[in-house]
Amino acid sequence: MKSYRKELWFNTKNRLEFINITPQVQECLDESGVTEGLALVNAMHITASVFINDDESGLHHDFARWLEELAPHEPVSRYRHNVGEDNADGHLKRQVMGREVVVAITGGRLDFGPWEQIFYGEFDGKRRKRVLVKIIGE
Repeated sequence: MKSYRKELWFNTKNRLEFINITPQVQECLDESGVTEGLALVNAMHITASVFINDDESGLHHDFARWLEELAPHEPVSRYRHNVGEDNADGHLKRQVMGREVVVAITGGRLDFGPWEQIFYGEFDGKRRKRVLVKIIGE
């Protein structure tokens, strides 16, 4: 069995941002040489997320609006976590969107359903953060 590990690094321009990372994950898969197995992709920061959904700008707008309604950034004083910090909302947004995805690998490709893509979700941006890609298989 082969095992592959790589970190993808991101530094978003905005506090909340969604980035399609499917091409980078497929690059990792190509580098790994694995043709049958599993790919784990997870955010390595507690205010970021990795999730699967459709790459459609209206949907991403809806996600951002919905998340802001669930856990608004301001006023930051509403959160007990925000003592010397202002990212409690980012922790809550990550909890809703999830930490990681696992995708089957078949024939050297990520085995998706229709329209599925992998996204990095940032909820406390403007600083460098990473995503782990771990691939195992044959």
